[in-house]
Amino acid sequence: MVTSAPRRIDLRSDTVTRPDDTMRAAMAAAEVGDDVLDHDPTMRELEERAAALLGVEAMLWVPSGSMGNLIALMLHLGRGDRFLAARGSHVLEAELGTPAWLAGGMPHPLEWKDAPGRISADDVSAMAAGKAPYYALRTALLCLENTHNFAGGTVTPPDEHALLVATAREAGLKVHLDGARLWNAAVALDVPPAALTVGVDTVQVCLSKGLGAPVGSLVGGTSAFVDAARRVRKMLGGGVRQGGVLAAAGLVALSRINDVAADHANASALARGLTELGWEVTEPHTNIVLASVPDTPTTLATLDRVGVPAVAVPGGVRFVTHRDVSAADIAEALDRIKSA
Repeated sequence: MVTSAPRRIDLRSDTVTRPDDTMRAAMAAAEVGDDVLDHDPTMRELEERAAALLGVEAMLWVPSGSMGNLIALMLHLGRGDRFLAARGSHVLEAELGTPAWLAGGMPHPLEWKDAPGRISADDVSAMAAGKAPYYALRTALLCLENTHNFAGGTVTPPDEHALLVATAREAGLKVHLDGARLWNAAVALDVPPAALTVGVDTVQVCLSKGLGAPVGSLVGGTSAFVDAARRVRKMLGGGVRQGGVLAAAGLVALSRINDVAADHANASALARGLTELGWEVTEPHTNIVLASVPDTPTTLATLDRVGVPAVAVPGGVRFVTHRDVSAADIAEALDRIKSA
């Protein structure tokens, strides 16, 4: 007798979601044009709606969040400029070194203070203050991340964000916000997304993390920045033709921002269940659950065997809840983990 493999409850990332029938229908019916030549009309609608949500003048669709971050850093940094970012930030750990390789910036990680993923205004000021010899690094940019992925989806609240931005401004720094999961932060804090972008020069947000779009992010700021960013996107090979097919999925995604509250609830339920099973788990702020384990490869192999795949993080494993995983799926995942 052949035993079939269990149905996978995929908790590796919120990027594993698949477009549902509503989103696929919107993509099929999208009005399209050549975005490189004429600016696709559906793409324009998506960019304008996102700009209004985020409180910036203009936005530009890009294929990925990594490209969005890279475009911003290429326009903010001169070769050899230093930029600051919290330890473990995506721009430091998960973008193949492109901030240094292609944007020409020297990264400097700031240690977390008081809470995972959070940095202090004093440290920003200390790294940027004072005159230095001509051969010293010049600090030019502060990169923020909200939520902070590798800290476990932790949230920076508006007052703390505002203090960091004000400190950077006083020191003469530009500010870029990697808001790949900014929607999660806004829902967790019950504030509009624009409350978490106040004062930044540029912001990047993702449409395929949690919101269900198959591909795409947006980067934006002033209209002048977006004009320059469109040129850099083309330089990096990120121009699209009939982009409205993808932009239509993004428009549906933006209508579902509040749905991530269910993902947060499922993450909390997963964390509670793992704790009851004896796991050492960090209480999640949003949809990311970090668990410390003594043997990460063995744990991941066991999870994969029971059809609940996760990913490795330093010292443990990461689970991410998303719109394709229900509360019943979380309960089933916990039952499988208990049996294993």
